[in-house]
Amino acid sequence: MAMTREEFLKSSGLKVKVLELWIEQEWLLPEKTPSGPRFSEIDVARARLISELQTGIGANEAGIDVILHLMDQLHGMRRALAELRREMGRPDA
Repeated sequence: MAMTREEFLKSSGLKVKVLELWIEQEWLLPEKTPSGPRFSEIDVARARLISELQTGIGANEAGIDVILHLMDQLHGMRRALAELRREMGRPDA
């Protein structure tokens, strides 16, 4: 379900300035639409992860950049592997 900025802020618990900073840093990449950005549940989960990395683990901005990049690579590889398995006629394991 796509969310407006206001719905995302309410769901994620972020403040406006933090959201703007995270979008600028490309930690969050909402869909751009003519009526404004649209956020997904995945964006909410990612925002919660970033918050936990900052407050729970104490990761700095550079550390968060690296962690998010590695996680994105991992998820991309998982999608590619699932696609390869489908093409080979094997169910996901």
